[in-house]
Amino acid sequence: METIKIMPCLDMKEGRVVKGVHFVDLKDAGDPVENAAFYQKEGADELAMLDIAATLENRKTRLEWVKNVSAVIDIPLTVGGGIGSLDDIEAVLGAGASKVSMNSAAVKNPALISDAAAEFGKDRITVAVDARRNKAMPSGFELVVSGGTRPVEKDAIKWAKKCQELGAGVILPTSMDGDGTQAGYDLEFTKAISDAVDLPVVASGGAGTLEHFYEAVVSGGAQIVLAASVFHFRTLRIREVKEYLRDKGLEVNL
Repeated sequence: METIKIMPCLDMKEGRVVKGVHFVDLKDAGDPVENAAFYQKEGADELAMLDIAATLENRKTRLEWVKNVSAVIDIPLTVGGGIGSLDDIEAVLGAGASKVSMNSAAVKNPALISDAAAEFGKDRITVAVDARRNKAMPSGFELVVSGGTRPVEKDAIKWAKKCQELGAGVILPTSMDGDGTQAGYDLEFTKAISDAVDLPVVASGGAGTLEHFYEAVVSGGAQIVLAASVFHFRTLRIREVKEYLRDKGLEVNL
């Protein structure tokens, strides 16, 4: 049985951790360095940090944020937002990230995925697949970019398959319909992605209860379960989630 990993996510804006619903209505959720240190102590297996405004503001990832957070943890750190070239990836990895996550730039230039995998190794390349429901798409899910603001008339599941072919190491699907709602992961979307690829899939968007984490694995097929609001606002603790999953028969590192 594969060991299930828990991954808190720091959504970053103006140097602070923020959290919204459906990618908007952002609330302050604390200092990134304090949060990162706390989550490692709590037993997080990995950490994500997403510079959510970088693409919209047409700028690079803030490297000082990466350096500050990576300095206080030794668990793997995935950094996304504003990564559009091999130089950007090199800079972010050099600042202390273990992996990078790409979305908009990869959609615009798919060769970036294969070039990055060849240059840095596929295990360091995560592709984030943001989507919303759209019946006009074959799978029912349409790819969106630019922080969830721009649909691109591409089928999200077909794109995830293409990312695997190009050399991505991890797929991180987020449903716009579920993000920040705490109403549960979009299991249909997560399952469609996990059925389509042979890569680790990160369930993201909508965790609110212990059951949601279990469903993400058992019904959604995820190996890594990402959450933000429930951890930032201390609704749930990481150890509590892991003990629950263990008691339900899943393999976790306690």
